Amino acid sequence: MKGERSILIVDEEVDFCTSLQQNLESNDCEIIVASSSERAKQVTLSRKPSLVVLGTIMPRGEAYRLHQWFKQNPSLKEVPHVVLDASPENHLTRGWRRDEGMRLEAVEYFCKPIKPEAFAREIWNLIEAEAAEIKVLIADDHAMVREGIRTLLNLQNDIYIVGEATNGIEAIEKAVDLAPDVVLMDIVMPEVNGIEATKKLFTEVKNKIKVLMLSQYDDEQNLSASREAGALGFVSKNSASARLLEAVRAASRDEMPGKGQKYVS
Repeated sequence: MKGERSILIVDEEVDFCTSLQQNLESNDCEIIVASSSERAKQVTLSRKPSLVVLGTIMPRGEAYRLHQWFKQNPSLKEVPHVVLDASPENHLTRGWRRDEGMRLEAVEYFCKPIKPEAFAREIWNLIEAEAAEIKVLIADDHAMVREGIRTLLNLQNDIYIVGEATNGIEAIEKAVDLAPDVVLMDIVMPEVNGIEATKKLFTEVKNKIKVLMLSQYDDEQNLSASREAGALGFVSKNSASARLLEAVRAASRDEMPGKGQKYVS
């Protein structure tokens, strides 16, 4: 979540919403409260929220219909939802139905009674988690390779592509300008190859950026050269998509997956 953060709270219990709003505003976050589905839609169209808290609104089932409205709206479907269900004794008349719960796309589920201050802490933790994005720069001179990696990474909620480079010089320049967390660096590129670009990059930005070398050939010579250049790891272009994602996430934590090894193929 980039820029100023805002939270939309949809619930008809006024006192609870007021207390929750006060606790959340102390964290410098704009809070928008709506007691009806119509009001929630109205404010959302003019101010896209960072997170939606869906409580209980009447008639029963209206909260789920609002949830569906969000998920069917292209500009709002990626906004995370937190469900706040009615207390157990009110489930038959005011709570979320079981079939609705099975079709929910929510990041977390809570149930009343819950103290507003405790709930505010949980919401803030979720916002911070959603805001944690791994910024990635893709450096490869093959358009099809970049497209494949781009498609894979764009499907991940925690990974954000800040740019692409088609040669070693461009990779260095964009890495310095865009400050990615992880650079996926092809070894064989025009102008300057990935090994030399990595060496140069570390003289420019020291150890702030993590580099993963990409190659179709995972021979010992490439492995050794990548290691000596300062790359954190080496990933074969023939690796499964899950392996690449695992490597990117591990590199962002300054580690590599698999039995503590720094290099994977």
